[in-house]
Amino acid sequence: MTDPSPTIDQQVFTRHRNLLFSVAYRILGSAADAEDAVQDAWIKWSAADRSQVAQPKAYLTRIVSNLALERLRSTRHQRETYVGPWLPEPILTGGDVAEAATVTESVSMAMLVVLETLSPLERAVFVLKEVFDFSHAEIAEAVGRSEAAVRQAVHRAREHVRARRPRFTADRSRQREVTERFFAAATGGDVNALMELLSPDVTLWTDGGGKVRQALRPVVGASTVAAWFAAIGTVTYQGVEPADMNAELAQINGGTGIVFSGPDRVIATVTFDFDADGRISAIHNVANPDKLRAVADGTVHDIAEQRTR
Repeated sequence: MTDPSPTIDQQVFTRHRNLLFSVAYRILGSAADAEDAVQDAWIKWSAADRSQVAQPKAYLTRIVSNLALERLRSTRHQRETYVGPWLPEPILTGGDVAEAATVTESVSMAMLVVLETLSPLERAVFVLKEVFDFSHAEIAEAVGRSEAAVRQAVHRAREHVRARRPRFTADRSRQREVTERFFAAATGGDVNALMELLSPDVTLWTDGGGKVRQALRPVVGASTVAAWFAAIGTVTYQGVEPADMNAELAQINGGTGIVFSGPDRVIATVTFDFDADGRISAIHNVANPDKLRAVADGTVHDIAEQRTR
């Protein structure tokens, strides 16, 4: 009879699986692609001569980083021809994010949107250096470039991200409070209450991917955005009648967001950026059904683990 207990190699891989997903997801912005990269990493790990591996954690992280970089390069054209705005695939998150602000920001919708504007190489080296604290030599080995080239890419990526990253300063308790008030106002159809929570130049980004009807361009301005959300509770949305729609708060990509669902499926997620006064400055609404599977299956990812050592 075959012993069903996992081998030591399986135990090692399982121990680091969450970290591997965290690396791949930040590089790819797609939970589905990140899971594929992790599975490919397992295949490579299974076939490797593990007697020569002194640090399995760092070794596995380098494998998945290289796989994610290759996958990002291969999917670049698909994103360039995407119908409407391309937004990252949302994930449910857990862990002690309250004491891990840097880690939380690195997986936020806002940061992932900024990372999407980097070249594949710049994105990979930025994630490995800034989030997971790889040395330049380790990154060079992972991405197959010289250490000098990696240093240059890290510098370019830092400058690019610094120029484009959101500059919100509202604390997390304030962000949650505003999100809860927005939730109540949106589900109650209260336009005036919504207006109070929105920055005058708030921007709404909607991602339907051509699969469901969404705005193909950003929706700008507090009055327009408020009217858009107030209508959700009064009109048929994504084929779901108001009486059949459910909305609930959830931790999405490290912050408090909203999950809208119908009787048999998740239909959208909504996450927020905030300005220095605690008002909502940007909203990311993902409704492409292909991007809602990670939320629909209920898997909660712990993003608090940051370092590879």
